[in-house]
Amino acid sequence: MRILIKNGRVIDPSQNLDGFHEILIEKNRIKGLYPEGKGPDANKIIDASGCIVIPGLVDMHTHLREPGFEYKETIKSGTMAAVRGGFTTVCCMPNTKPVNDTITVTEFILEKSLREGACTVYPVGAITTAQKSEELTELEALLKTGCIAFSDDGKPVTNSLIMRRALEYSKIFDVPVISHCEDLKLSEDGVMNEGFVSTITGLSGIPKAAEEVMVARDLSLCELTGGKLHIAHVSTEGSVKLIRDAKARGINVTAETCPHYFSLTDESLISYDTNLKVNPPIRTPQDVEAIKQGLKDCTIDVIATDHAPHHIDDKGKEFDAAAFGISGLETAFALSLHLVESGILDLKQLITKMTITPSKIMGISKGTLTVDSDADIAIINTEKTFKVDSSGFLSKGKNSPFNKWQLKGTVEKTIAMGKVYEWA
Repeated sequence: MRILIKNGRVIDPSQNLDGFHEILIEKNRIKGLYPEGKGPDANKIIDASGCIVIPGLVDMHTHLREPGFEYKETIKSGTMAAVRGGFTTVCCMPNTKPVNDTITVTEFILEKSLREGACTVYPVGAITTAQKSEELTELEALLKTGCIAFSDDGKPVTNSLIMRRALEYSKIFDVPVISHCEDLKLSEDGVMNEGFVSTITGLSGIPKAAEEVMVARDLSLCELTGGKLHIAHVSTEGSVKLIRDAKARGINVTAETCPHYFSLTDESLISYDTNLKVNPPIRTPQDVEAIKQGLKDCTIDVIATDHAPHHIDDKGKEFDAAAFGISGLETAFALSLHLVESGILDLKQLITKMTITPSKIMGISKGTLTVDSDADIAIINTEKTFKVDSSGFLSKGKNSPFNKWQLKGTVEKTIAMGKVYEWA
């Protein structure tokens, strides 16, 4: 089947493209990019009037939960949530049960994704066996099986020598090591940001230093090894400063943040809403401003979701006992669009941080509308508003602090590997 997308504003930072063009799709590939009105005949016409047409979004930090936690999310439900949010590629973290630390688990994820996934799934392998920080996994074997990066996300690598070795291998294999930066002794028993709000609510605090100490350690190890380091879910002003300084000194580091770290402050936790409980925690207004400036000056390279779906029973507890995590795939782009409205980023910069940049970091051929690339496309009405209804999420995880928020930026259609999903 030949599909022609017409009448939309095509924005593709990978080609420095911004204008009205027509896109031809054939056999799951982009087969042509034409000036407006010059496209060929096709079996199906998609009218993108009033919308932007962009590369399918790429999330380099997703938790699909399968295998082992299918009551929270499955590959099928998680990838459906992804395409609903405009994402056509997700990189799934290894903290499943069993942990993705063996060829068998990697093969299971890949096979299940091909059979049931709505979009492309790339596995991220564990750095250490069972994520215990005691010994490295068989990194090369995992790479050859299909993993594209390594992380113990959900937990930090507490053993500095092990982290050094992982970074040395990352240089050899030219793949990123994605670091969950947390000093577990400093964060122990904490459930929110340590500060004024934690004091008045009586909730145990997690100091900013719990993140920043490990960011500093990993930057030092990256400088020592020349490895390829990526810092996950940056949340504090101090982390932004450390990463900015490291980049200025030529250290091979990239970084991501998530929409909740520039959309919320710890003041919102006065509500004791467990949907606000996330790790690292939501920080202060000062940290939020630092995150925004880090995005603006490219200290922070990527906006990822850290999509962490949970069953209602995991969140429907008292705050101290509730699980950490936010279900983020279906609201990420609309929340990030606030950065454009507030002048922090322009539209091209935002799309860059959610398409081609994460693709380059992960070494995958995604996030582009170039001819012969995969037909992964999002069609979004950036002016149309919608009210978030987490009960209607396609993800099994309804745990969103943005429920009932009025947001702008509706995903009208998502095309993943040539398959069209229509939402309007």
